[in-house]
Amino acid sequence: MSPTDTTATQALKNNLGEAGDHLKQAARDAGDALKGATGAAGDELKLGRANLKADLADTALAGMAAAGHAGTAAREQADELMDKGRELIDSAAELIRERPIASFGAAFAAGWIIAKLARSSDR
Repeated sequence: MSPTDTTATQALKNNLGEAGDHLKQAARDAGDALKGATGAAGDELKLGRANLKADLADTALAGMAAAGHAGTAAREQADELMDKGRELIDSAAELIRERPIASFGAAFAAGWIIAKLARSSDR
């Protein structure tokens, strides 16, 4: 072997060693980047989960508030219907007091019609 061959071989070994070192460093850097990406993805996942929980809690609160308003509206409607029913009963009572004979005749006629209908449906 000539000195030129030895120098070329040594240069080749040095270059290959340096390439191996760079390759090792690239692998370490890729591993670090992967760890960093995994950590960032985990953090994003935690943040997304927290946001989802907050949104679901807000939805539940809004739903409960809507149900409360619906219950209040239903109670108001029921109270209004009860008031109208009382007014109707009061009006009927007043009509009976003013015209007792006509009221008795109307009640008798209604009873007779209902009885007639009941008997005809039995046949």
